[in-house]
Amino acid sequence: MNKRPTLSLKSKPAPATKKPAARKPAPANATGAAKPAAKPAVKPSSAPAAKPAAKPAAKPATPATPATPAAQQRPASSPWEGTRARGAERKSAPRPAEPPRPRPRPEAPPGPRASHHRDLKPRLQTEFQAELKSDSLAFALLGAATAVVQVRGGMALPQALAGVFANPATTPQARGAIQDVAYRAMRQLGRSDALVAAMAPKAPDPLVGALLAAALPLMGAGEDGPAPYEAFTVVDQAVTAAGSHPDTARAKGMVNALLRRFLREQQALLADVLQQPVAQWNYPQWWIDAAITAYPQEWEQVLAAGNVAPPLTLRVNTRKGTVDAYLELLAQAGIGARRIGEHAVRLDKPMGVHLIPGFDAGLVSVQDAGAQLAAQLLDVQDGMRVLDACAAPGGKTGHILELADADLTALDVDPQRLARVRENLDRLQLSATLQAAAAQGREWWDGQPFDRILADVPCTASGIVRRHPDIRWLRRKGDTLQLATLSGQILDNLWQMLRPNGKLLFVTCSLWPQESEAQAAAFAVRNRATRLDAPGQLLPAGGAEQDHDGLFYALFRKDA
Repeated sequence: MNKRPTLSLKSKPAPATKKPAARKPAPANATGAAKPAAKPAVKPSSAPAAKPAAKPAAKPATPATPATPAAQQRPASSPWEGTRARGAERKSAPRPAEPPRPRPRPEAPPGPRASHHRDLKPRLQTEFQAELKSDSLAFALLGAATAVVQVRGGMALPQALAGVFANPATTPQARGAIQDVAYRAMRQLGRSDALVAAMAPKAPDPLVGALLAAALPLMGAGEDGPAPYEAFTVVDQAVTAAGSHPDTARAKGMVNALLRRFLREQQALLADVLQQPVAQWNYPQWWIDAAITAYPQEWEQVLAAGNVAPPLTLRVNTRKGTVDAYLELLAQAGIGARRIGEHAVRLDKPMGVHLIPGFDAGLVSVQDAGAQLAAQLLDVQDGMRVLDACAAPGGKTGHILELADADLTALDVDPQRLARVRENLDRLQLSATLQAAAAQGREWWDGQPFDRILADVPCTASGIVRRHPDIRWLRRKGDTLQLATLSGQILDNLWQMLRPNGKLLFVTCSLWPQESEAQAAAFAVRNRATRLDAPGQLLPAGGAEQDHDGLFYALFRKDA
């Protein structure tokens, strides 16, 4: 309890039972009350002592009462002072609505600047250019980690890599290495995260975690085959990469410790984390559950196929040559390949597209074997009016025009993606009408019906996850219903633009029945459409004859 200043009097202290009275002298003078104990303070005989004693009486709020700073600002005639002087409880507040103020504390010494505070999460410096050799593994690891951390933030991997490749120091060779490391990281992200969680006492900062996720898949055999680098080389280069970037430099020791521990305890750590489905299969739990529900017999094959890098499959342009002639051209160049479809050729080893013989001249295009079925199923004839809805990037558009001289309109909502359709058609020396608009709208349509419509509608893209491994980490469970609803609207709208006896081919690159078979069945009922023969669901189950993406096909005819 804080004591008020008292007068210096030679009197015996008051008994304990009259404790409030012992504190009366100072407040008594402050209120002007005549109290016997206060008289000696004003007697002439004690004048020398009265002057210094009178000052605290006139100013009761002195530094000796820091616990009640509000009282220091009130005049001496405040009735609240009188209340306390008469022994009122100290809990009584002059302003009940205002909580008591805390005791003033000594000023704390200045701490670290906000930008250096350990709990502050600064903006990632993803555009930082580290001083590393562009042909080093450290350069590739840091570039891949920069892309991985942006995928975690919601950006698609191709866009994230495009930003990394904008670095002037990134050579074509470095781009290939960065892309390979980043795609491996995406295919094993669930396992890498589980390993880091098992070894690290707390979650690392984003870019540090991304660097570990890029390095760990390189240190052991995976679904893609044996480890591509010596493990100790990966450790050394990962530590070098960490030390070269301001967002990871202080975690250089942790990166070294965790990767070396993984080398020592690899078998035990993997045996532990692989008990977790997300770490075992490298998919979110909801994705695993959806695969089990949709394909109770094949789900393991489907998930495993999505973790293996896809082959490089080409489509031969029949306007410029035959499949047999192109296989001979590849053999002359020493490139192994074999025919896997009517127009499809698969290379034994992937390579850069501009290194493929005849690619720049339009002899071939890169297109999955499953996707090459679309143009054949649509059965376009010369002179037909054709709509390719949701056309970007234009693989199916080009294939249709390679097979027939049609009046084709390529529609896509994204003008930038539509520009890629133009690039592909220019390379193939083909032409079409390009229209930037939403397929669920009608303002772009001239009212003339189409003989054929290809509706490659939006979906979760779960069937092409081996080509786009980031999709599994970007999608959410609720996306399936949302995209299925949009796709249904597009199908119903396009059906109104189809000529009687015309055909509409519904295509989706999804594995989920809600977006494929269930969508097709509901569409047929709503529109009284006649369903024709089509492959239905293609599963990427692996094997020589099933080495394709997970696409779905349903073909409908509009009866007159």
